[in-house]
Amino acid sequence: MDDRTFVIVGAGLAGAKAAETLREEGFEGRVVLIGDEDEQPYERPPLSKEYMRGESEREKTHVHGDGFYDEHKIEFLRGERAKSIDTNASTLTLDGGRTENYDSLLIATGAEPRRLDAVEGGVYLRSLRDADALREQIGSGKHVAIVGAGWIGSEIAASARQMGADVTLIEMAEVPLERVLGRKLGAFYRDVHVSQGVNFLGNSGIDALEGLGADLVLVGIGVAPRIELAELAGLEVDNGIKVDAALRTSAPNVFAAGDVANAWHPLLERQVRVEHWANALNQGPAAARSMLGQDVSYDRVPYFFSDQYDVGMEYSGLADANDEVVIRGDLDGREFIAFWMRDGRVQAGMNVNVWDVTDPIQALIRSKATVDPQRLASTDESLEQIAEDAVAHAA
Repeated sequence: MDDRTFVIVGAGLAGAKAAETLREEGFEGRVVLIGDEDEQPYERPPLSKEYMRGESEREKTHVHGDGFYDEHKIEFLRGERAKSIDTNASTLTLDGGRTENYDSLLIATGAEPRRLDAVEGGVYLRSLRDADALREQIGSGKHVAIVGAGWIGSEIAASARQMGADVTLIEMAEVPLERVLGRKLGAFYRDVHVSQGVNFLGNSGIDALEGLGADLVLVGIGVAPRIELAELAGLEVDNGIKVDAALRTSAPNVFAAGDVANAWHPLLERQVRVEHWANALNQGPAAARSMLGQDVSYDRVPYFFSDQYDVGMEYSGLADANDEVVIRGDLDGREFIAFWMRDGRVQAGMNVNVWDVTDPIQALIRSKATVDPQRLASTDESLEQIAEDAVAHAA
């Protein structure tokens, strides 16, 4: 019998999938999963979409079904907050005074909304409880003002409109998502929202709230990694908890994964912190395997998705907003693929209402091969063939 104890702090998607993976990989020691919410581990993407709109049940957000943790002998401590880590003694102390010794520790504490103190009475969306409250407050005839037109603000704006509310979307940049997508694709999303009746105010600060008479002000200006526990323990932090490609922190037998981890990415050759669902889904299990001593090098191409009204998209890679943008397909018809290119190489690709193209897009990114932009833009040749040629050229 294995007498080791593996402790996971953070019962979001990354932590829950790490616990699952430990058992799948045959670990027979203690697995302790600690979550500070009084909830089963759940996924966050539905919170701004179908769950908030009342189109799906609470259980649909859960990572695992009822009974999973008991069946797999995972000690799930819900509603418990980790207070401190002693990396010399290999102990974790909870707020209530309970102490756990660990042989390996995974920090998967996620992120929390950035606050805007200047907006008095503003609400935020990060938890199931937040989504429940918004579901009750947003409805037909209500006026919702949203500060911040990033992914979370844009998705909430879309859901609020679908729920019958009047929506004003306020953004400091000229267009939504400009920092991520650049001005051209940001303008595409601005036009999508305006066509659905959203009042979009670009180049605007919180003073734009004056005179709106909103029933509800929601702040969606991004999230910050929850690094307090790591900082107190003396771990190296820099825009998150700094980890290597095996997701190891600067302390022995301590790992980090998910929104909180700023990991060395072998493919991109730099530290990368990714705040999206797919990263938590895959990085948690990778950290679990690393905790077990397996050879891990986490180099998955970053991926995320967003659904707003009838516009669905998938994004692979990591680009700068000022990279060259190449459009393949019909931008005005809302069926296209956008590629971000630098020095002739594909850095990222976003497919909008075009499906089953993630694999060739990611293959192009992985290849690091130079590609003719005109070839990418033309629909006369399949994307699969272009990707196949790029991979062959890079070999």
